[in-house]
This record gives sequence, C-alpha cells and structure tokens, in this order.
Amino acid sequence: MMKPGDTSNPSPGSSEFRLGWGVVLSALVGIGLGLSPVPFYTIGMLAPELHKAFGWEFGAIMGGLPIMTLGVLVASPAVGMLADRFGVRQVALISIVLFSLSFMSFALSNGSIELFYLNWGVMALCGAGTLPVTWTRAVNNRFDRHKGLALGLSLLGTGLFGFFVKPLTAWLILAYGWRSAYLVVGAMPLLLALPIAYFFFHDVEHVGEDAAQRRASAALRSQATPGLTMRQALRDWRFWCLAIAFMLIAFAVGGPIPNMENILKVAGFQRDDVVSLVALIGLSVIAGRVIGGWLIDRFWAPGVAFLLLSMPAIACWLLAGGELSLASAQLSIMLIGFAAGVEYDLMAFLVARYFGLKSYGAIYGALYGFFALGAGIGPVIFGKSFDRNGSYSEVLLMSALLLLAGSASLLALGRYRRFSQD
Repeated sequence: MMKPGDTSNPSPGSSEFRLGWGVVLSALVGIGLGLSPVPFYTIGMLAPELHKAFGWEFGAIMGGLPIMTLGVLVASPAVGMLADRFGVRQVALISIVLFSLSFMSFALSNGSIELFYLNWGVMALCGAGTLPVTWTRAVNNRFDRHKGLALGLSLLGTGLFGFFVKPLTAWLILAYGWRSAYLVVGAMPLLLALPIAYFFFHDVEHVGEDAAQRRASAALRSQATPGLTMRQALRDWRFWCLAIAFMLIAFAVGGPIPNMENILKVAGFQRDDVVSLVALIGLSVIAGRVIGGWLIDRFWAPGVAFLLLSMPAIACWLLAGGELSLASAQLSIMLIGFAAGVEYDLMAFLVARYFGLKSYGAIYGALYGFFALGAGIGPVIFGKSFDRNGSYSEVLLMSALLLLAGSASLLALGRYRRFSQD
C-alpha cells in the first residue's frame, strides 16, 4: 500500500485522491494558517485595540497591509523560483516557522508605528513561502483529472480560518488582551501546520537528495515538463490579462473584507450582530472553494469566473446603499466571501491551463504579486474613503465596476492551451 507521503508517480488507473490526500490536507492547513489569510482576517478585530493602546489612526493601522503587499511583490517570485529549483517541501517548512514567529512578534509592539510597519515587512518576507504558490505547485503536480476540485479543497483553509478566527480573536481580546491574541493566533501555524506538512507534504520529486542532486533533478524535471518558461510567459499577452484582471478583482473583493466590521457598524448593526455576520465570510469562502473547484473542472473556467466574480458587484451596490436589512447584509457578505473563495484556486487553475507547469511556481508567484497588490491597497483606499466621506458608498460603487471589468476581461483568454512534452 502506498503511503500518503510516497513520492512515486501515481499509476494511470489509481485514484488521485487516494494517493494525494496528504498533500491536499497539508495544503489546506498550510494555506489557511499562512501569510495570505492570517493577517488579513485578524486586522479588523485588532485595529481598534491598537488604536486604544497607542492612539494610531485606523487608516495608519491598515497601512500595514500595503507594506506586506510590497514584501510579497518582492518575495513571491523568488519563492516560486526557489520552489521550482529546490522543491516546495523545504520552502514551506522553513517559511511556516519564520512566519509564525514574525506574527507573534506583533505582541511586542511598543507604540512605534515605524516598528509596526517594519514588522509587517519582515513578516511578508519570512512568510512568503506559506503563500498558495508553494502549496498549489504540489497539488497541480499530483492531480490532473480532478485538478480544480483538489485546488478548491486545498484552498478551503482560508475559509475555515476566516470562519473561526474572528470570533476567536474577539474572545481572546476580551479575555486576555490583544497581545495574547497575537501570540495565540501566531502560534497556530507552528503547532498545527508545521507537523502536518512535515509528515504529509511531499511533491512528486525525489526525497533524500542533497542540494546538487535536487538542482540536477529540478533541471531534468523542467526539461521534461511541458509549458512556458517565465520569460516566455512575460511576453504573452495572457499573462498581463490575468495580472490586470486579478489585481482589479482582488481590490474589489479584498477591500471590503477587513473593513466589513466598520461597514456594518455604519449600517447600524450592533457588536454582537457584527461578529456573527462577519463569520459568514469564512463559510461562504468555503462554499466558493468547493463549488468553484467543481465547476471549473467541468466547464470553461473563464466563463465560470465571469459569472461567479461579477456577482459581488450586486453586494457592493447593496452595501453602498447605507442602511441594510439583516437579509441583505447576509446576502452581500456571502457573495463577497464566495468570490474570495473562487479567486485563489481559479488563478492556480488558469496558470496551469494557459502556461503549463514548466515554470508554474515563478509564473504563479509573479501573478500572485499583482493579486496581492490589489488586495493590499484595497483596504487602505476603503479606509481613506470612509475618513473623507463618512461612508463607504463611493468606493463600493467603484468596486462594483471593477468587478465587472476584471471578470469580463478573463473571457478574452480563449481555449485552454495544450502543451506537448519537450
């Protein structure tokens, strides 16, 4: 019987999930407790506490997100290339430890906003190996027929984390203070993601090789793997179409989520209602992962993306109206969360289908940088819009238009490309 960590290529008649469940589980926990969701889903709860402790303005606190984005823009292509060359396992294990420690170090904040921003930059550089680019490389290598579903399940971690972390953070702050919240949440990658990845996360590469052997193996794998090189991808208009589309979509979807507590507060909801409503984000992210993965396995992915990623425009329009009923608030949050669940695995799927796996890590890493740029500046623009206008209506209506434009541009990608062995 083949163990979940076995690195042998599955036989044609074997079940992909029977052989690859360990990789999917590792990716689910690793992504969910990684750099992408942890700071993003917790800052909305922690920002008011930092404001009380140090007097920092809300917009200044949100300024940590674009700093993290800049770090990701620098680090993610390099991490992708390291994963392509040395293997994703080594990159993931080291980065989990460094990310966990750097997030916990926020508990040592002393009132210096410069030190706070420096911490965001260090965390981005240290934690870039926990981004989806690392984990999805192994999932793409393991799965073909059920690639979309496997990616969707792997990326469920962001939804699961988003569902429980906001109530958990609120309880930790209330019971033990914001410093303890940083320590407890920051320790979770070290205590949960690290041991699971250590035992179950293996790519279809040879283990037990030294550095020179891994480099030689990587060169041979690259020659044998069909697809475009990074240089070829940068000359392909499809790369830039994806880059711009996902930057617009990430801005429009990522902007409201960290600000959702304040959006609902402005709409007249009380604290207890706000906590229960924002938890719906995580649940709808999970639905987006599963349903989106199932759909892109069976239908043309850009068409599915246009339908699923344009629907949150309705949510932005509803939220821009100001006063909300409970039902309209729930619908809006679920539409935005569903789109957040679709976008990650959609990007991984499209990279594999339109560029192949030869330089998957580097290409995905570069595109993720554009995605992170949109997601990083979105919350800040939302916050500044509120500071200026006293409402989020203007930026929400703009986001509705960006969602329509970004999702429609994906329709230009055309048929999937077929790559033959070099």
